[in-house]
Amino acid sequence: MEVLTEPTIEHCPLHESLYGIKSIDKESVRRSVEMKIARAGFCCPNRAFDADPVVAYGASEMMRVWLEKRLIDCAIVVCEGAGTVIATDGELTQSIGARLTGIVRTSPIPRIIKSIEAKGGVVLYRRTARIDQVEGFKRSSDLGFRRVAVSVAGFQAKAISEIRSLESRLDMTALIFSVCNTCLTVNDVPHISKADVACASASRILRSKIGNEAVLQLGVTIPVYALTNNGKRFILAYLAECDYKLVAFRTGKLPYLREGRGPRLRSFARNQKP
Repeated sequence: MEVLTEPTIEHCPLHESLYGIKSIDKESVRRSVEMKIARAGFCCPNRAFDADPVVAYGASEMMRVWLEKRLIDCAIVVCEGAGTVIATDGELTQSIGARLTGIVRTSPIPRIIKSIEAKGGVVLYRRTARIDQVEGFKRSSDLGFRRVAVSVAGFQAKAISEIRSLESRLDMTALIFSVCNTCLTVNDVPHISKADVACASASRILRSKIGNEAVLQLGVTIPVYALTNNGKRFILAYLAECDYKLVAFRTGKLPYLREGRGPRLRSFARNQKP
């Protein structure tokens, strides 16, 4: 396995809690991926589909609850070895997304595809494992779904605007969850601002340019922002099912930030203007 570029992040509290690695460099990236392969069969035919929750405010954790409470008809997500997937089962949605982050492209792994289909999932591109959330949205319409949650990674931010433009034409409602936003640019901001929910990841741009539009914030270390009242309503529905203790308080301004909390960028990334 080869790590192609220097990591943008030098420390991430979530990464440390999951893999016990404090300082992130090329070698630690390689080790963490190897751990995912050993523990869960990541990118392998023996890929484990474990629906246990991993993080408190993850997209797959929330989508699972929304599906189980029948607030949505399906979730459009991405899985390594399969690409874009339409799922109606909450456990499948969670088991796909539990340890999956930042995937840009993948190639088909037949056993992973068969496992997804055995659990009722629809793999859009079985031959190529292409990732295309816009086409996933269109296909969900063809399947008769009308209330759809869809995750869109930062590198595909334009897809958010495309999905919004399709809603009325297809007589559908999309709950868009923007994820994996560490490397987004200022050009992505107009698209991500159209999402319902956005994960800040390690992005200074998202915190400064989009976080101030939020109507609700979850967490401080890696904040998740509700950008619409619909997103707020869905997040509150998720929180109603959580069995851990919470603190809620009113604020006149978002984002709510704490110095020293959150991922730490490398110097070349810190020098980029937010």
